[in-house]
Amino acid sequence: MALRPGRPLLLYSDGAQDQNYLRGVQIADAAGRVRFTSIFPACYAGRWPHIHFEVYPDQGSITDAGNTIATSQVALPDDVSRQVYAQSGYEQSIRNMSGLSLRGDNVFRDGGANQLGAATGNVTNGYTISLTVGVDTTTTSRGGR
Repeated sequence: MALRPGRPLLLYSDGAQDQNYLRGVQIADAAGRVRFTSIFPACYAGRWPHIHFEVYPDQGSITDAGNTIATSQVALPDDVSRQVYAQSGYEQSIRNMSGLSLRGDNVFRDGGANQLGAATGNVTNGYTISLTVGVDTTTTSRGGR
């Protein structure tokens, strides 16, 4: 996913740039990959910087959260988050992130071992955050759990 600090809001794909609710849907390509373009999320009190995602078994299932077969989060790297939060507009995120750690987060208690995204890029041009997640699409939905 491409994350751009200090840029106009671009949500996930062409045609959604005028939206501001930070939700989107992508259909995986033949290799099972998706790509989202968004802003770098702020850090809120008590939680490590992250992005949520859900996986559905097929395109027809995406309108009902009860069809979710996997739900998780991508933890954003410490160094990248601090570089972004040093930019104008992220002042509250600097305060919220002080004293936080991945191990202290109520979701990433293992230090984000399987959920920490890898980052490339920079503050000026934006970052690409990558995470490989294995999902068995034959999994029976458990109603979003």
